[in-house]
Amino acid sequence: MTPAVPAGARVVLATNNAKKLTELRRVSEREGIQVLGLADFERYPEPAETELSFEGNALLKARACVAATGLPALADDSGIAVDVLNGMPGVRSARWAGPGATDTDNLDLLLRQLADVPAERRGAQFVSALALVLPDGRSQVTHGLMPGRLAVSPAGENGFGYDPIFVPDGETRTTAELSAAEKDAISHRGQAIRAMVPHLVRLVGEETR
Repeated sequence: MTPAVPAGARVVLATNNAKKLTELRRVSEREGIQVLGLADFERYPEPAETELSFEGNALLKARACVAATGLPALADDSGIAVDVLNGMPGVRSARWAGPGATDTDNLDLLLRQLADVPAERRGAQFVSALALVLPDGRSQVTHGLMPGRLAVSPAGENGFGYDPIFVPDGETRTTAELSAAEKDAISHRGQAIRAMVPHLVRLVGEETR
């Protein structure tokens, strides 16, 4: 049985992406993690995601959140890595179609880039790095990976980002067609959250003693 995060522990989830916040909070609450959102605090300048890895960007965002709030912070950086694009969009997943691009812009561009790629070469993975940073500077990073393939057209209304074109291994449906519980059970973020639980119990528990 997974231990619970100590009573009174507060963790801030460092994201302004409402859909990502909903998903991360949903998974967190199932694992007994109580979290606050950035909307619970005065706005602060968010750092540019300048690192070349998911882990680097997650740590960057979590450290900025700790500096602004004084509380332990969780930050996720995630994206999709497409085999025939040598792992791209990768850390640029949210900005694949350029600064200010919408989810639809990014998804449409990726589909156009893969228009002539046959089904057997449309492998891809959703990748997540979840960073926990404490006010004393200690940190922990966990990872998750969901392998699958890309569909030729969007399907489903759930999820966000590239979910409507991503079909996980062992599935015939896209992640946008899965229920929240089904997606959380196999998703990259779900894996990263569950791997983080024992570190939260240990590290955040120490903070509250």
